[in-house]
Amino acid sequence: MVFSSPTFLYYFLPVTLILYFLTPTYKGSPRLRNLTLLLASLVFYAWGEPRYVLLMVVQCIAAWGFSLLIVKFDGQKPAKVFMLISIAVSLTGLIYFKYANFFISNINNLTGSSLPLIRLLMPIGISFYTFQLVSYTLDLYWKKIEVQRSLLDFSTYVASFPQLIAGPIVRYSDVADALRNRIHSLPEFAAGARRFIIGLGKKMLLANLFGELVEVFKASGDNSVLFVWIYLIAFSLQIYFDFSGYSDMALGLGRILGFKFPENFNYPYIADSITNFWRRWHMTLSGWFRDYVYIPLGGNRVKTVRFIMNILIVWMVTGFWHGADWNFILWGGYFGIVLLLEKFFFGKVLEKSPKPFRHIYTMLIVFVSWVFFDAPSFRAAFEVLGRSVGIGADSFASNETLYYLRSYAVPVVIGIIGATPLVKRVAEKLEKKKAITTVLEPVVLVLILVVSTAAMVDGSFNPFIYFRF
Repeated sequence: MVFSSPTFLYYFLPVTLILYFLTPTYKGSPRLRNLTLLLASLVFYAWGEPRYVLLMVVQCIAAWGFSLLIVKFDGQKPAKVFMLISIAVSLTGLIYFKYANFFISNINNLTGSSLPLIRLLMPIGISFYTFQLVSYTLDLYWKKIEVQRSLLDFSTYVASFPQLIAGPIVRYSDVADALRNRIHSLPEFAAGARRFIIGLGKKMLLANLFGELVEVFKASGDNSVLFVWIYLIAFSLQIYFDFSGYSDMALGLGRILGFKFPENFNYPYIADSITNFWRRWHMTLSGWFRDYVYIPLGGNRVKTVRFIMNILIVWMVTGFWHGADWNFILWGGYFGIVLLLEKFFFGKVLEKSPKPFRHIYTMLIVFVSWVFFDAPSFRAAFEVLGRSVGIGADSFASNETLYYLRSYAVPVVIGIIGATPLVKRVAEKLEKKKAITTVLEPVVLVLILVVSTAAMVDGSFNPFIYFRF
C-alpha cells in the first residue's frame, strides 16, 4: 500500500483516523491511541508483504529487550556487549535481505563458483526502520535518551506507518515526549492535512509526469545530445518531487496524529556547493551517518589521512545503503571525493565565485551523480554521460527530441520553479491577506486532491523511487 493510492487515501486512512480519534485517552495519556496506531501500522505494512511483519516485530522486541539489559548493566562491560548484540540483531535482516545476493554474486565472479542466489524480495522500508532501531540503541548506550520501558510505546515509535517505509528517519528523541503526551487540535489537523495534500500533488502531478518522460528516454533509440539533457533534468525533478513529496505526506500524517517528524528536504537544488546540497537533501539520512558513523570514526578531529578515509568510508557506505550494487558505491564515493576537493582545494575559490557559477557547478555535479544512481550498469552510465557531451551522439537534436521538448516544456518550467522557495514565499505573502487565504487555500487544496485522485485512477505509472531502498 502506498500513500498515493485510492486504497490508502479513501479506505485505510479514513478508517484509521476515525478509530484513532475515537480511541479514548486516560488522564491525558495516549497509550490506548498508541495501541490503535500500532495495530493500524501493522495492517498497513502487512497489506503488501504480510510475511515480513513478523520480522519487524521480532527485531523490534529484540531491540527493546536488549535496551532494558543495557540499562540494567549500565557502566559495566555487559552493557557494551548487549549494545553490540542489539545492533547486530537489528542489522541482520537488512544485511540478509538487501546485501546477501550482492556478496554472493561478487564471490561467484571472483572465484568462479556458482553459489545460488537468495530468491526473496527485500522487505519494504527495512533500510529505514533498521536505522531507527540502531539509533535508539546507540543513543541509549551513549545516555542521550532515557530507556523506553513500554514495549507498546517503543513498537509504536518503530512501526508508525507515516514514516515506516520511506522515512524520514525518525530518532526516538524526536518523538519521545509525544509518545507519552501529545496534543491534538483542529489547527494542527488542518496543517497536517495541508502538508499531506501538497506532498500528494508533488508526487502525482509532478514526479509521475517527469517519470514518464524518463521512461520515454530509456525506451527511445534517440541518441541526440539534447535528449540526454532533457532526461537529466527530468530525472532530477522526478527523484526530488517523488521523495520530497513522500516526506511531505509523512510529515503531514505525523502532524495529524500529534507527532512532529524532522524535516527531510530544504530546497536542495538551490544549493551553491555539494557541501550545501547535502545539508539540504535527505537531511535525516545525512544526519544519521554523521552522528552514528562519521563522528564515531573520529570525524574531523583526526589527522588528515584519517579524515580523508573517514569521509570516503562514510560516503561509500551511504551509497551502499541506497542499493546493493557497485553503481551505488561509486555514487557515494563520487560525492565523497567531490566533498574532499571542496574541502582541500577549491572550496574557498568557490565561495568567492559568482553565485550563478556556483549553482551551475553544483547542478552539473548532481546531474552526473544521478546518471550513476539511475543507470543499470557502469557502461550504461558512461554511455549517457558521453552522449551528453556529444560522444556517441547522432545529432544535437532530433525531431523526436524537439517533440518531447515542446510537450513537456511547461511541466519542466513548473517543476524548476517548484523546486525553489519562490512558491513558498508567495504563499507566505498571501497568508497575510486573510480574506484571500480563507477562500483561496481550501479551493487550491481541494483542486490538488481532486486532480491527484483522478491521476491515481487513470494512471498506471505510480512508483516511489525510494521504496526499493
